Amino acid sequence: MQIGLLLFPNLTQLDLTGPFEVVARMRGAQVHLIWKTTELVTCDRGLTMRPSVDFAHCPPLDVICVPGGPGQIDLMDDEETLSFLRRQAETAQWITSVCTGALVLGAAGLLNGYRATTHWASHDQLAMFGAIPVHERWVIDRNRVTGGGVTAGIDFALKLAALMQGEAAAQAIQLGIEYNPAPPFWAGSPEGADPGVVQAVGEAMAPMLQKRLAASQRAAARLRESATLQ
Repeated sequence: MQIGLLLFPNLTQLDLTGPFEVVARMRGAQVHLIWKTTELVTCDRGLTMRPSVDFAHCPPLDVICVPGGPGQIDLMDDEETLSFLRRQAETAQWITSVCTGALVLGAAGLLNGYRATTHWASHDQLAMFGAIPVHERWVIDRNRVTGGGVTAGIDFALKLAALMQGEAAAQAIQLGIEYNPAPPFWAGSPEGADPGVVQAVGEAMAPMLQKRLAASQRAAARLRESATLQ
Protein backbone atom coordinates (compact mmCIF):
# COMPACT_ATOMS: atom_id res chain seq x y z
CA MET A 1 0.00 0.00 0.00
CA GLN A 2 1.65 3.18 -1.23
CA ILE A 3 0.83 6.35 0.74
CA GLY A 4 2.30 9.72 -0.20
CA LEU A 5 2.29 13.01 1.69
CA LEU A 6 3.39 16.19 -0.06
CA LEU A 7 6.32 17.83 1.75
CA PHE A 8 6.79 21.38 0.48
CA PRO A 9 8.61 24.49 1.74
CA ASN A 10 6.86 26.54 4.41
CA LEU A 11 4.21 23.95 5.20
CA THR A 12 2.82 23.53 8.71
CA GLN A 13 4.64 20.41 9.87
CA LEU A 14 1.86 19.07 12.09
CA ASP A 15 -0.42 18.99 9.05
CA LEU A 16 1.97 16.32 7.78
CA THR A 17 3.46 14.68 10.87
CA GLY A 18 0.09 14.16 12.58
CA PRO A 19 -1.37 11.97 9.84
CA PHE A 20 2.06 10.48 9.09
CA GLU A 21 2.20 9.03 12.61
CA VAL A 22 -1.14 7.33 12.01
CA VAL A 23 -0.78 6.04 8.45
CA ALA A 24 2.77 4.80 9.03
CA ARG A 25 1.28 2.37 11.58
CA MET A 26 -1.20 0.88 9.12
CA ARG A 27 -0.56 -2.72 8.04
CA GLY A 28 1.44 -2.95 4.85
CA ALA A 29 1.88 0.80 4.48
CA GLN A 30 4.87 2.25 2.68
CA VAL A 31 4.81 6.00 3.30
CA HIS A 32 6.55 8.51 1.06
CA LEU A 33 7.35 12.17 1.71
CA ILE A 34 7.19 13.73 -1.73
CA TRP A 35 8.61 16.88 -3.28
CA LYS A 36 10.27 18.10 -6.46
CA THR A 37 13.69 17.18 -5.09
CA THR A 38 14.97 15.26 -2.07
CA GLU A 39 16.78 18.27 -0.60
CA LEU A 40 15.91 19.42 2.92
CA VAL A 41 12.64 21.31 3.25
CA THR A 42 12.11 23.97 5.93
CA CYS A 43 8.65 24.17 7.51
CA ASP A 44 6.93 27.39 8.52
CA ARG A 45 8.25 27.25 12.10
CA GLY A 46 11.80 26.23 11.22
CA LEU A 47 11.71 22.45 11.44
CA THR A 48 13.57 20.79 8.57
CA MET A 49 12.61 17.50 6.97
CA ARG A 50 13.89 15.59 3.96
CA PRO A 51 11.60 14.24 1.25
CA SER A 52 12.08 10.54 0.61
CA VAL A 53 11.21 10.67 -3.10
CA ASP A 54 10.87 13.27 -5.82
CA PHE A 55 8.01 13.70 -8.28
CA ALA A 56 9.85 11.88 -11.05
CA HIS A 57 10.45 8.73 -9.00
CA CYS A 58 7.24 8.61 -6.96
CA PRO A 59 5.35 5.34 -7.50
CA PRO A 60 1.62 5.29 -8.24
CA LEU A 61 -0.04 6.04 -4.93
CA ASP A 62 -3.02 4.39 -3.28
CA VAL A 63 -3.38 7.45 -1.02
CA ILE A 64 -2.22 10.98 -1.78
CA CYS A 65 -2.37 13.58 1.03
CA VAL A 66 -1.74 17.31 0.71
CA PRO A 67 -1.01 19.21 3.95
CA GLY A 68 -1.42 22.96 4.31
CA GLY A 69 0.37 25.94 5.77
CA PRO A 70 1.64 29.27 4.39
CA GLY A 71 3.65 27.52 1.66
CA GLN A 72 0.37 26.31 0.21
CA ILE A 73 -0.09 29.78 -1.28
CA ASP A 74 2.79 29.29 -3.71
CA LEU A 75 1.52 25.84 -4.68
CA MET A 76 -1.69 27.38 -6.00
CA ASP A 77 0.34 28.85 -8.89
CA ASP A 78 2.72 25.90 -9.22
CA GLU A 79 1.68 23.96 -12.31
CA GLU A 80 4.38 21.31 -11.79
CA THR A 81 2.88 20.37 -8.41
CA LEU A 82 -0.73 20.64 -9.59
CA SER A 83 0.02 18.41 -12.59
CA PHE A 84 1.68 15.86 -10.32
CA LEU A 85 -1.42 15.74 -8.12
CA ARG A 86 -3.71 15.37 -11.11
CA ARG A 87 -1.64 12.47 -12.47
CA GLN A 88 -1.62 10.66 -9.13
CA ALA A 89 -5.34 11.28 -8.65
CA GLU A 90 -6.14 9.38 -11.85
CA THR A 91 -5.37 6.06 -10.16
CA ALA A 92 -5.31 6.80 -6.41
CA GLN A 93 -7.84 5.04 -4.21
CA TRP A 94 -8.04 8.00 -1.84
CA ILE A 95 -7.37 11.69 -2.57
CA THR A 96 -7.00 13.58 0.69
CA SER A 97 -5.88 16.77 2.39
CA VAL A 98 -5.34 18.38 5.75
CA CYS A 99 -6.00 22.04 6.53
CA THR A 100 -5.47 24.36 3.54
CA GLY A 101 -4.11 21.49 1.49
CA ALA A 102 -7.75 21.26 0.38
CA LEU A 103 -7.31 24.51 -1.53
CA VAL A 104 -4.39 22.95 -3.42
CA LEU A 105 -6.61 20.03 -4.37
CA GLY A 106 -9.17 22.60 -5.44
CA ALA A 107 -6.63 24.45 -7.57
CA ALA A 108 -5.78 21.14 -9.27
CA GLY A 109 -9.47 20.73 -10.12
CA LEU A 110 -9.89 17.76 -7.80
CA LEU A 111 -12.68 19.00 -5.52
CA ASN A 112 -15.27 20.20 -8.02
CA GLY A 113 -18.63 18.83 -6.86
CA TYR A 114 -17.23 17.28 -3.68
CA ARG A 115 -18.10 18.09 -0.08
CA ALA A 116 -14.96 19.26 1.73
CA THR A 117 -13.54 21.11 4.71
CA THR A 118 -10.39 23.08 5.52
CA HIS A 119 -9.00 25.48 8.15
CA TRP A 120 -11.71 27.71 9.56
CA ALA A 121 -9.99 30.93 8.45
CA SER A 122 -10.03 29.91 4.77
CA HIS A 123 -13.18 27.82 4.69
CA ASP A 124 -15.03 30.27 2.46
CA GLN A 125 -12.49 29.78 -0.35
CA LEU A 126 -13.51 26.17 -0.99
CA ALA A 127 -16.54 27.21 -3.00
CA MET A 128 -14.30 29.05 -5.48
CA PHE A 129 -13.20 25.62 -6.75
CA GLY A 130 -16.66 24.11 -7.02
CA ALA A 131 -16.37 22.33 -3.68
CA ILE A 132 -19.26 22.19 -1.24
CA PRO A 133 -17.95 23.62 2.08
CA VAL A 134 -18.86 21.62 5.19
CA HIS A 135 -18.03 22.77 8.72
CA GLU A 136 -16.84 19.46 10.14
CA ARG A 137 -13.60 18.11 11.64
CA TRP A 138 -13.27 15.76 8.66
CA VAL A 139 -15.42 15.16 5.61
CA ILE A 140 -15.76 12.08 3.39
CA ASP A 141 -17.27 12.34 -0.09
CA ARG A 142 -16.70 9.26 -2.24
CA ASN A 143 -12.90 8.92 -2.44
CA ARG A 144 -12.15 12.44 -1.20
CA VAL A 145 -11.33 12.81 2.49
CA THR A 146 -10.51 16.29 3.80
CA GLY A 147 -9.49 17.31 7.31
CA GLY A 148 -9.89 20.64 9.04
CA GLY A 149 -7.06 22.74 10.43
CA VAL A 150 -3.72 21.32 11.58
CA THR A 151 -4.55 18.97 14.49
CA ALA A 152 -7.56 17.63 12.58
CA GLY A 153 -5.01 15.68 10.55
CA ILE A 154 -4.82 13.08 13.31
CA ASP A 155 -8.60 12.62 13.40
CA PHE A 156 -8.74 12.53 9.61
CA ALA A 157 -6.01 9.89 9.42
CA LEU A 158 -7.67 7.66 12.01
CA LYS A 159 -10.91 7.80 10.03
CA LEU A 160 -9.01 6.98 6.85
CA ALA A 161 -7.37 4.02 8.62
CA ALA A 162 -10.81 2.79 9.64
CA LEU A 163 -12.11 3.10 6.09
CA MET A 164 -9.15 1.18 4.69
CA GLN A 165 -8.47 -1.44 7.38
CA GLY A 166 -11.46 -1.46 9.71
CA GLU A 167 -12.36 0.27 12.95
CA ALA A 168 -10.53 -2.21 15.18
CA ALA A 169 -7.25 -1.49 13.38
CA ALA A 170 -7.81 2.26 13.62
CA GLN A 171 -8.65 2.03 17.32
CA ALA A 172 -5.49 0.03 17.94
CA ILE A 173 -3.47 2.81 16.31
CA GLN A 174 -5.26 5.42 18.39
CA LEU A 175 -4.50 3.51 21.58
CA GLY A 176 -0.91 2.96 20.54
CA ILE A 177 -0.29 6.68 20.14
CA GLU A 178 -2.43 7.44 23.22
CA TYR A 179 -4.50 9.93 21.28
CA ASN A 180 -6.85 10.93 24.09
CA PRO A 181 -7.23 14.72 23.73
CA ALA A 182 -7.95 16.73 26.87
CA PRO A 183 -7.07 20.34 25.97
CA PRO A 184 -6.67 22.82 28.83
CA PHE A 185 -8.83 25.39 27.01
CA TRP A 186 -11.93 25.23 24.83
CA ALA A 187 -10.33 27.58 22.31
CA GLY A 188 -9.72 25.35 19.31
CA SER A 189 -12.45 26.82 17.12
CA PRO A 190 -13.97 30.27 16.58
CA GLU A 191 -17.18 28.98 18.14
CA GLY A 192 -15.47 27.99 21.40
CA ALA A 193 -12.72 30.59 21.73
CA ASP A 194 -13.05 33.91 23.51
CA PRO A 195 -14.14 36.61 21.02
CA GLY A 196 -11.08 38.67 21.86
CA VAL A 197 -8.82 35.73 21.03
CA VAL A 198 -10.66 35.16 17.76
CA GLN A 199 -10.21 38.80 16.82
CA ALA A 200 -6.51 38.84 17.70
CA VAL A 201 -5.79 35.66 15.75
CA GLY A 202 -7.78 36.93 12.78
CA GLU A 203 -5.86 40.19 12.74
CA ALA A 204 -2.51 38.41 12.97
CA MET A 205 -3.44 36.13 10.06
CA ALA A 206 -4.96 38.86 7.89
CA PRO A 207 -1.92 39.60 5.66
CA MET A 208 -1.39 35.90 4.89
CA LEU A 209 -5.10 35.36 4.32
CA GLN A 210 -5.14 38.17 1.76
CA LYS A 211 -2.29 36.49 -0.14
CA ARG A 212 -4.09 33.14 0.06
CA LEU A 213 -7.31 34.66 -1.22
CA ALA A 214 -5.51 36.23 -4.18
CA ALA A 215 -3.86 32.88 -5.00
CA SER A 216 -7.22 31.11 -4.80
CA GLN A 217 -8.79 33.70 -7.09
CA ARG A 218 -6.04 33.22 -9.69
CA ALA A 219 -6.30 29.44 -9.51
CA ALA A 220 -10.09 29.50 -9.78
CA ALA A 221 -9.85 31.81 -12.80
CA ARG A 222 -7.46 29.40 -14.52
CA LEU A 223 -9.85 26.50 -13.93
CA ARG A 224 -12.73 28.50 -15.42
CA GLU A 225 -10.63 29.42 -18.43
CA SER A 226 -9.56 25.81 -18.92
CA ALA A 227 -13.19 24.64 -18.72
CA THR A 228 -14.19 27.27 -21.30
CA LEU A 229 -11.45 26.17 -23.72
CA GLN A 230 -12.55 22.57 -23.46
